Amino acid sequence: MSIRKSLAALLVLAASLYGVSAQSAAVKISAKDIGGVVTGDKGPEAGVWVIAETRDLPTKYAKIVVTDDKGQFVIPDLPKANYQVWVRGYGLVDSAKVEAKPGKLLQLTAVTAPSEKAAAEYYPGMYWYSMLEMPKASEFPGTGDKGNGIAPTMKSQQAWIDTIKNGCQSCHAMGTKGIREVPETFSKLGNSFTAWANRTQAGQALQYMALVLGALGPEKSLALFADWTDRMKAGELPFAKPSRPQGVERNAVYTMWDWSDPKYYMHDSISTDKRKPTVNAHGLIYGAPEESTDLIPTLDPVKHVASSIKQPYLDPKTPSQLEAPHGNSAYWGMEPIWDGHTSIHNLIMDQKGKMWFASRIRPIPSNPDFCKDAAAHPSARVPLKDSFRQVTLYDPQTKKWDLINTCFSTHHVYFAQDANNTLWTSAGPPMSGVVGWVNTKMYLATHDQVKSQGWTPLIIDTNGNGKRDDYVEANQPLDPNKDKRVMAAFYGVQPSPVDDAIWGQAMDRGFSRVDQPGYLLRMKPGPDPTHTALTEIYQPPEGTFGPRGLDVDLKGVVWTVLSSGHLASFDRKLCKGPLNGPTTAEGKQCPEGWKLYQFPGPQFKGLDAPGSAEHAYYVWVDRYNTLGLGADVPIASTNGGEALLALVKGKFVSMHVPYPMGFFTKNVDGRIDDAKAGWKGRGIWTTSGTRANFHSEGGKEAYPKVFKVQIRPNPLAY
Repeated sequence: MSIRKSLAALLVLAASLYGVSAQSAAVKISAKDIGGVVTGDKGPEAGVWVIAETRDLPTKYAKIVVTDDKGQFVIPDLPKANYQVWVRGYGLVDSAKVEAKPGKLLQLTAVTAPSEKAAAEYYPGMYWYSMLEMPKASEFPGTGDKGNGIAPTMKSQQAWIDTIKNGCQSCHAMGTKGIREVPETFSKLGNSFTAWANRTQAGQALQYMALVLGALGPEKSLALFADWTDRMKAGELPFAKPSRPQGVERNAVYTMWDWSDPKYYMHDSISTDKRKPTVNAHGLIYGAPEESTDLIPTLDPVKHVASSIKQPYLDPKTPSQLEAPHGNSAYWGMEPIWDGHTSIHNLIMDQKGKMWFASRIRPIPSNPDFCKDAAAHPSARVPLKDSFRQVTLYDPQTKKWDLINTCFSTHHVYFAQDANNTLWTSAGPPMSGVVGWVNTKMYLATHDQVKSQGWTPLIIDTNGNGKRDDYVEANQPLDPNKDKRVMAAFYGVQPSPVDDAIWGQAMDRGFSRVDQPGYLLRMKPGPDPTHTALTEIYQPPEGTFGPRGLDVDLKGVVWTVLSSGHLASFDRKLCKGPLNGPTTAEGKQCPEGWKLYQFPGPQFKGLDAPGSAEHAYYVWVDRYNTLGLGADVPIASTNGGEALLALVKGKFVSMHVPYPMGFFTKNVDGRIDDAKAGWKGRGIWTTSGTRANFHSEGGKEAYPKVFKVQIRPNPLAY
């Protein structure tokens, strides 16, 4: 090369470096921030994530932001510590980690992925999960192990998809690296079918996994799982690619803390009272560890301290998960890592900061006598022989526990906005056919757990006279002189903020293993719910299926997520036809009340039905704009896309958490710590939700995490 050409090249390089340096210097930060610019081999890298992580605090802490269209970034409000900072993004592989302290400007270099395969390693699990083949619609109903391998009770392709999503994906992030690659512990046992047969009997969830496989048909489901992992092992890559964050998605700030223990998992978390999100400002975050432990994790997000509270139980004979059958784990061998007795599934905070839990206090088949005797309790006209979980109460001020022996099972718990501060409960997937509640005002005044609780069957006004009458059972034909019972149970439950209606949601025929569709249910308690409550049921629109979870916005519109791959709203005010009478027994009376929003992302391989392979575990409505995207914004907890999906003006805003890979959550909660502090004084909270954090990035060293998400005015706000 001539001297002239060499000089020209040096001048171009110098100009380029000067431009990067000048651009980095243009980013404004405070002494609490880290900022700068990210460039790649083609210039500034827009829409990539910059991650800062430290172990200097009492618990591991990280914060993530997204670059703007010039590749600039600001990581705001970092606690004083030494940080490792690096770049992650679609089309890239992780950059080298650099050390930095708050107050420093950085020039980071993004690393382009050397191959499509290397790039695909960073895709959300859904893009791999969608490669799983679904049986053809013509293969249903199943003909059993001696036929097509599909269980005879599996009646339709819709039921199969619903079961795969709600039975498999809802507990394990199916497309993550820890799932899509079969560990040697199992692969060495034989072919891929054999490996999957053994894999699904690993750990302490083998009974549940066997139940789901039985519902699907083990022969067919294991064969399809084996084919899926074989194709990926042979080099097949996802047929769709994710897009980098756009628009307001680049304004997101993700903060995370480790809590609990790598052997445990979380189901839910809570930070405040849903009805008044300023309760418990700056206070502890509480978790629900379900079957894994009796230790309820807490996080102080101000001091960055993770701790725990142990929940007691009433009966010392309450069984532990240590006693459950378990198989060989690729991660933990034969060590049983879950030791919980209390099955703490869901939790809620009241207006005084007291914590109420859906949790177990005794062995399952031991309901008190009053639960079965109508002379002892008015609700026992419908006797209840057992309950899986009950209700517990913890007062953070006194550190005291109350154990409330409910006759009905509990799964989710939410407060109404009534004078009795009624705690309404769901029973979960079992078809108990009742809805239970606790009058918490009465309980706190009297501690009378018998009089403070009640339950009612779900009765439809099929005779159309506007009141509750004698009824026929769910399996009996309609009687023009009687009402009709629906043998369902709330999975999701939410009192309406606009009237006294209690909305519930029942699982679909696939996951619930009963031959009836999933419903939204609207129950009007009346003056004496045990005897006066009436229920309306509503099926999702034709072609969609699988409601799971629900919430209600401040206009009374109900939101749910569907395993067909949709977010859906239902507005009862739009209904045109009669909402009682014999034509309402099936729940098809108001198709005009529904609106559908198809989730982004690919559909399953070979499936032409509208929808997406995306699955959401639950939905939460941000009634009071705790996030910053507006009031009444529904947010779906999507598992496959590893994101929270917010619907804003009919379009989805994807808040994908890129680190650690495998972000998986089951709930959302929003809190306002300081209404005068703008975006810095508010945010939404969630926690890791997969049953196996060790399937995610980090393996056995991966702790459950608390995540806080905030939306700032622009990507460089500090």
